Amino acid sequence: MPATAFTRTTLRRGAVAAAALPLLIGALASCGYGSQAEKDEPKAANAAAEGKKLSATEVRIGYFPNLTHATALVGLQEGLIQKELGGTKIKPQAFNAGPSEIEALNGGSLDIGFIGPSPAINGYVKSKGSNLRIVSGSASGGVKLVVNPDKIKTLDDLKGKKIATPQKGNTQDVAFLNWIAEKGWTVDPESGKGDVSVVRTDNKVTPDAFKQGSIDGAWVPEPTASKLVSDGGSVLLDEATLWPDKKFVITNVIVSQKFLKEHPDVVEAVLAGTVKTNEWINANPDKAKASANAKLEAEGGKPLDAKIIDPAWPSIAITDDPLAATLKTQADHAVKAHLIEQPDLTGIYDLTLLNKVLKAAGKPEVSDAGLGAK
Repeated sequence: MPATAFTRTTLRRGAVAAAALPLLIGALASCGYGSQAEKDEPKAANAAAEGKKLSATEVRIGYFPNLTHATALVGLQEGLIQKELGGTKIKPQAFNAGPSEIEALNGGSLDIGFIGPSPAINGYVKSKGSNLRIVSGSASGGVKLVVNPDKIKTLDDLKGKKIATPQKGNTQDVAFLNWIAEKGWTVDPESGKGDVSVVRTDNKVTPDAFKQGSIDGAWVPEPTASKLVSDGGSVLLDEATLWPDKKFVITNVIVSQKFLKEHPDVVEAVLAGTVKTNEWINANPDKAKASANAKLEAEGGKPLDAKIIDPAWPSIAITDDPLAATLKTQADHAVKAHLIEQPDLTGIYDLTLLNKVLKAAGKPEVSDAGLGAK
């Protein structure tokens, strides 16, 4: 399912810490999945599968054509993930919503996916912990509350207004409902009616709804937030400011438990590629931005305008760290909003292969916050 604004300085700091901002993963020739790509100029864009196959002939990888899925966009565009897989071919699949990606994973038509925390939590809980594992982080941040400045000038002005979120129970919807509750206001989580009208609206439709005046603002991820700003909106709140260290998970990497058990070498190779991608993104933000936009153009036939992608890009933090403690907090927010029952998330993470990859790359290991598989 589809959640702010970090400076370029923050991006660089995140790259050094190996838990940075919105987009792809880093450097691991020593893991044995392919030679080291050139750090500044990966030349394997749209690379074909070459070399020795791993235990699977192909791996089906899902993602959204969305800047918060930059690791996938750049890793696929630059061939950095394919390079680590050798002769095992990537079969990419683009999705527009978390539930459909979870359905594909459950149905056996998807092996690995980039996805937000709320659909990952929902998928794990509904399957009673049997269908997926989170195996890596990917991005933090990139979510903003954008409003019509003629109607809303302060946060208190939101009362009585119509504010869009992408989908009932999605990551941004949960965050907004929690923020409303902390203001002491009430909203029915099912209908969205209350002190604020929460209007569940697809991100593709939100900009037109905003221009037509049928909504007064939106709590949305990038690049939708910057599209609204380009249409006259004003950023009233960056969600990152609500979190410790301004970090919260917006995109994870998940894998089918069946695929993880049967093809751990393939999963490890994909993670080697994402780590390498994230490192390249953080070291080369402008080139990475252009690469992500090229992939978006290939997906939708049209690149993002500079006035949209330029402000959106630095607000997303790319990171290998799944920021597990923040996922637990997001689950607590969904419980508080009466969208889900208190979940048992024990076992939702398996960071064994990621930490193996990070260690081989000389990077610090990351924590599952006590929610790892036993």
